[in-house]
Amino acid sequence: MSFSSLSLDKPLIDAIKAKGYTQATPIQLKAIPAILANKDVMAGAQTGTGKTAAFALPILQKLIGDIPEKRPVRALVLTPTRELAQQVYKSFVGYAENTEINVAVAYGGVSINPQIAALNKGADVLVATPGRLLDHLINGSLELTDLACLVFDEADRMLDMGFKDEIDRILYRVPINRQTLLFSATFDDAIFKLSKTLLTDPELIEVSERNTAAVKVEQVVYTVDLDRKRELTSHLIGSKNWQQVLIFTRTKQGADALAKEMCKDGLKTQSIHGDKSQGAREKALAEFKEGTTRVLVATDVAARGIDIQSLHVVINYELPYVAEDYIHRIGRTGRAGKEGIAISLMAPSEEWLLTAVEEVLDTRLMQQWLPGYEPDLTKTEAVMKKISKGKAKQNARKKALGERVAKPEGRSKQRHRR
Repeated sequence: MSFSSLSLDKPLIDAIKAKGYTQATPIQLKAIPAILANKDVMAGAQTGTGKTAAFALPILQKLIGDIPEKRPVRALVLTPTRELAQQVYKSFVGYAENTEINVAVAYGGVSINPQIAALNKGADVLVATPGRLLDHLINGSLELTDLACLVFDEADRMLDMGFKDEIDRILYRVPINRQTLLFSATFDDAIFKLSKTLLTDPELIEVSERNTAAVKVEQVVYTVDLDRKRELTSHLIGSKNWQQVLIFTRTKQGADALAKEMCKDGLKTQSIHGDKSQGAREKALAEFKEGTTRVLVATDVAARGIDIQSLHVVINYELPYVAEDYIHRIGRTGRAGKEGIAISLMAPSEEWLLTAVEEVLDTRLMQQWLPGYEPDLTKTEAVMKKISKGKAKQNARKKALGERVAKPEGRSKQRHRR
């Protein structure tokens, strides 16, 4: 169905066409009418299916015919990361280019003064991270008394990153009578609990089975020893001639170390994570997008802030501890209906992480190995014995102290298939 059937004004339709969009996605078809009808919405859809346009377009439509002289913030979009704030901001600016609507963005890691200047000029829409938003509210550079619409984009990630207290403090400063929209790629019990405090009689919109990965992303799991992951990663990129690859690690130190080693392999690689300055992160991301950098190694801080429609390959160098993050990681590929491939590298001793991911996906992922990179199962057994001894010592100490000893968890059977 075309966007023209969704009661959007011509300036928005023209902006959409300029971006090459012709048909609305399922999430847009369901969310836009509900938002235009002033309903609270709780919407879930796979990443890369047009969630941002699903709330940005109806918000702009509601603002387009009523622009007050003083230009207070009337729509606020909260995002968990700086990268996602930038991405959403750029989308709003693009959709509003044929209108008089002003859009501003506020996030930490950079000077607050340019943001204050932008707000003083008047901003109809503000995209912000929770911490920097509170900075503006506390120092008086922003008031939200005229706010009509509040959006939580990737609310589950906000909870994962510990923003619940900031969210509560923000809610004290916004009008009770407002429209609230909650968008995310994954739903869990914590999100449904949060929705009860945020939303009033919401319309629940789900356009795919809950917590599923993008359907056009091929998922592959390679079993390999821990100390050969980097070797296999460089081999895959080189042998398949991949020119743009996003790799995820669990830690900042791990991202830096992997990037350094891959540069030694002749692959121009940079890392991006929370300890990098905002300028360094933006520069690394820009060089990755333009192709100057072939490989970008990131922690989960970037999992929901990188939007490259042509990105074809994502590699989970390490599976995440939070299984839902797997969906957001691999959602960086297969965007806007394109196909992609998501490769996960797993040592046999890490199979419990894969099990958690499979439980979230409600599907089994095929494990395989490449010739020449078969895992050394004797090495794995030695590692597992060491882990078991460590647990036994820990339980012995607990028993000596009179603490409750947890029952050992059963190990899952190995499922290696070629």
